[in-house]
Amino acid sequence: MGIIKLFKKGNTSSGVAALGNTALAIIKWVAAAFSGSGTMFASAMHSLADAVNQGFVFVGSALSEMQPSKKFPLGFGRVINIFCMVAVIVVSIMAYETLKEGWHLWHHPGESSNLLLNLVVLLIGFLVDGFILVKAMKEIVKETRVTQGGNFIVNAFKYVGKAAPATRLVFYEDLVATSGALLAIIGVVLSQFFGILRADGAVSMLIGLLMFFVAFRVGYDNMIGLIGVAAPADVEKRVSEKILQHPSVVDIYNLRIMQEGRMFHIDGIIELTKGMTLADADDIKFAVRDTLLREPDVADVTLGIIEDDDKKRWQV
Repeated sequence: MGIIKLFKKGNTSSGVAALGNTALAIIKWVAAAFSGSGTMFASAMHSLADAVNQGFVFVGSALSEMQPSKKFPLGFGRVINIFCMVAVIVVSIMAYETLKEGWHLWHHPGESSNLLLNLVVLLIGFLVDGFILVKAMKEIVKETRVTQGGNFIVNAFKYVGKAAPATRLVFYEDLVATSGALLAIIGVVLSQFFGILRADGAVSMLIGLLMFFVAFRVGYDNMIGLIGVAAPADVEKRVSEKILQHPSVVDIYNLRIMQEGRMFHIDGIIELTKGMTLADADDIKFAVRDTLLREPDVADVTLGIIEDDDKKRWQV
């Protein structure tokens, strides 16, 4: 697979987020240099952390799409989890620096200048991060294949745990980034309009704590992904329903579905009607396997077949 073709398969949300946050980090750093605002510095650090992370994650999501090889027969799905763990380290370092700067400003508050510049830059940041957040929410709904109605924002919060690792990271980071932009605007207004100079440091520390929350949440999710985790219950239900749709499949003896990145590996034994020839049973097994492989998020299927034992094991 060519490198260009491979990167075209990268996670769209993380690619857009990396570009958007790179531009924001540059703008905010220039504004912080001119105004001396600690809140703006914290916001710039957050945008830089997001840009680096989401760039890492985009590359990781593209590499995870590489085809299985003889040496790696299960594919490269967990590569994205490794890249996300690197992103967690970056977020943690940036969060520490932001907290340290906020602590300094809390004990040594000072006036900043260029109020209009700060507010305009923070408003731009809020709009850009908000756009990326909305895109990530729509990506969550698409990836989790939500069929019931309802607002996409509500569905995104409800099903984010089932989305691809890259999309989850973008969602959490830009949720904090959008919230951080609002907090930063409040901090600038309080310090420059109302003379509450310590608000600058307080908001900086709060943004740093939010960044630590992202690091913990994403780190936990990807640690589970690296260990290997069972598919969500709704995925198991969907797969079992498809298996039992075949008229010759009587029951499911056992079924194990493992999640790797955004892909699923299916391993199971199905019970067929009694009295079949081996050739007919094989045809049914391959027909069921092909049905499952047509699902876009199924990487591979291994099925065994046995004759119906007259015991009902699987409940849909």
